[in-house]
Amino acid sequence: MDWDLIVVGGGAAGLSAARAGVRRGKRTALVAAGPLGGDCTFTGCVPSKTLLESAAQRLTFTQATTRVRDAIRRIAATEAAGVLRNEGITVLEGEARFVAHRTLSLGTQRITADRVVIATGSAPVVPAVPGLDAGLCLTTDTVFDLTDPPTTLAIVGGGPIGCELAQAFNRLGVAVTIVEAADRLLAREEPEAGSVLAEVLRREGIDVRLGAGLRRAAVGRGPGVDLDLDDGSVVSATRVLVAAGRRPVTDGLAPEAGGVTVDDRGFIQTDSHLATSAPGVFAAGDVTGRLPFTHAADEMGRIAVANAFAGTLGRLHRRRFDSSVIPWVTFTEPEVARIGMTEAQAAAVGGRVAYLPMSEVDRAITAGRTDGFVKLLAGPRRIGGNAGGGRLLGATIVSERAGELIAEVALAMRTAMFTGRLAQTVHAYPTWSMAIRQAASQFFPPTAGREARPARG
Repeated sequence: MDWDLIVVGGGAAGLSAARAGVRRGKRTALVAAGPLGGDCTFTGCVPSKTLLESAAQRLTFTQATTRVRDAIRRIAATEAAGVLRNEGITVLEGEARFVAHRTLSLGTQRITADRVVIATGSAPVVPAVPGLDAGLCLTTDTVFDLTDPPTTLAIVGGGPIGCELAQAFNRLGVAVTIVEAADRLLAREEPEAGSVLAEVLRREGIDVRLGAGLRRAAVGRGPGVDLDLDDGSVVSATRVLVAAGRRPVTDGLAPEAGGVTVDDRGFIQTDSHLATSAPGVFAAGDVTGRLPFTHAADEMGRIAVANAFAGTLGRLHRRRFDSSVIPWVTFTEPEVARIGMTEAQAAAVGGRVAYLPMSEVDRAITAGRTDGFVKLLAGPRRIGGNAGGGRLLGATIVSERAGELIAEVALAMRTAMFTGRLAQTVHAYPTWSMAIRQAASQFFPPTAGREARPARG
């Protein structure tokens, strides 16, 4: 074999996998068809969060886009080919294609490896709506290339990306309309989270259209695009941004030629250990269709390589990718953070709910930012039932710094901590994290008039 490990894809999962291979002393090659760092660095987390932060600081559009480009440049420099080569990773540029089991073509060259990790990522989807095509609309691949702000912007999709960019562009002086087919924003989150965020965005002047499916798009009478909605209304905007989901990037990879099975949407099928249907071939990151987050991809890359080289005895103790203990965050203001189950899911296992509005948290009151809540979900342990508060099943936090607050819950879940430990832990006053202790205390005798209740489906 040419290599011990070939990693296909240079995004978060691919970089993590390649570095894990080198740490194990494996001869590792990373094949990348595009810039190293992938979507997160160039069209995802880095530019979007930089734009959000710039908008919150009330910078001009020009200042914001300059900061975006600078942030991309600085972070991309830590992932450049020269940096990886210094770490012991061989970087091969080009588009890899399976031609046989653990055998890939790279142009006219064929390369083989004992183990392969597929980490080719995902790309934006443009829905099959009459008149709407990639030439008419922006996606996350192109929106950060704008040099001048549009006068008006229609965003198709009320998920995390759509909500984040709606708030950012609105604060940068653009009139924004969100068009969402579902009856609430953030459809994967608790209903209350979408309600709070919709109220906040409308308060800031964003036109939020819910239950509004897109029927067709056409070039408008004036400059811009007209969107015909299924409720009979029309939204006209200078530019349209489509944030309506992502698809796996397997174009040209020919996974079936390597014995790798994909599902009906094209995502690489894996088991809980991230192994594909082909022996010795694993997959990590967005291309698996699992959690589409950079930190999840990073974790998957490490797990895939650990399991790939576990050896005969080690296979009995291979690591599982457990999505239930991985948090995620929508970086609007307020932030929306989530881990584990929703209340409806917790109801099916006899869970209980502690709910605390941020209006009862002293730090939120002092900051004048009382939108949101903390919701903790706990259920009985196999042994001991609800003693000690039981075990944490999940949480949703809508708050300033919710992305930081969720880490405490993630640690508690990862270590199978008694829920009561959160209530016992002394938190500095007055901090945002006090909200976690206040909520956890509800699983015991009533605190400040609040106590946990049964979860509702």
